[in-house]
Amino acid sequence: VPTMLHRMLQLPDETKAKYDTSSLRWILHGAAPCPVHVKEGSIAWFGPVVFEYYAATEGGGIFIDSHEFPKKKGSVGKPLPGVVVEIHDEEGKPLPANAVGTVYFQAPEQGRFEYFKAPEKTEGAYRGDFYTMGDMGYIDEDGFLFLTGRSAEVIISGGVNIYPAEIDQEVLKHPAVADAAAVGVPNEEWGEEVKLVVELNEGYRPDEDMAKELLAFAASHLPGYQRPRSVDFVTELPRMPSGKVLRRTIRDAYWQGDKKI
Repeated sequence: VPTMLHRMLQLPDETKAKYDTSSLRWILHGAAPCPVHVKEGSIAWFGPVVFEYYAATEGGGIFIDSHEFPKKKGSVGKPLPGVVVEIHDEEGKPLPANAVGTVYFQAPEQGRFEYFKAPEKTEGAYRGDFYTMGDMGYIDEDGFLFLTGRSAEVIISGGVNIYPAEIDQEVLKHPAVADAAAVGVPNEEWGEEVKLVVELNEGYRPDEDMAKELLAFAASHLPGYQRPRSVDFVTELPRMPSGKVLRRTIRDAYWQGDKKI
């Protein structure tokens, strides 16, 4: 997952120089959005051997290689032959290029997946001959898919949709940050506001000064509506066995007694 690449890039230059990586042919990553600067740093270090995929147990099949990425920074790639991807609005209608909506894949005629003992979840994933894993994004005019986050993770503040992965990407550029997850927390006036939950690198103190520094850093890199309003520090972010951060677990802790919008 991208977290692994991010942590390797933070190694001292003398440590990186100790290893001959010329025999590497493939570095394949997925499972979570990869910040542009992490992908660029990985390609600069290892060469054009970094590949990204977007797929799941349910299906899919989208790839991008190191040669395509510089022209389409932030994209997860184009569908493989035979894979049909569309962006739909809330009513299930296909959207034009560059319009953000829910990512849908065309289901095969036979052998369609079903969630184990969860018929309602299965039914909710399908819309006609298409299904979704719950991700949101857009397809540009050249057919490249860009993900903006998961529909369940979108922060809605004052009626504006805020995609947390875009915030994470900027905050991860700060040298003190080992990993970060932006989440929506209750706000009486706006419905939700952005909170930043941060796992620091060794040697940095999780105190008020660091929180102020990170908020200022975010403010200098993000538009006003995306800026975090507060910071919490954790020793370790909750993760799946693959290393992917469990953003919903983080978010849910702030909604105890409240109903998520």
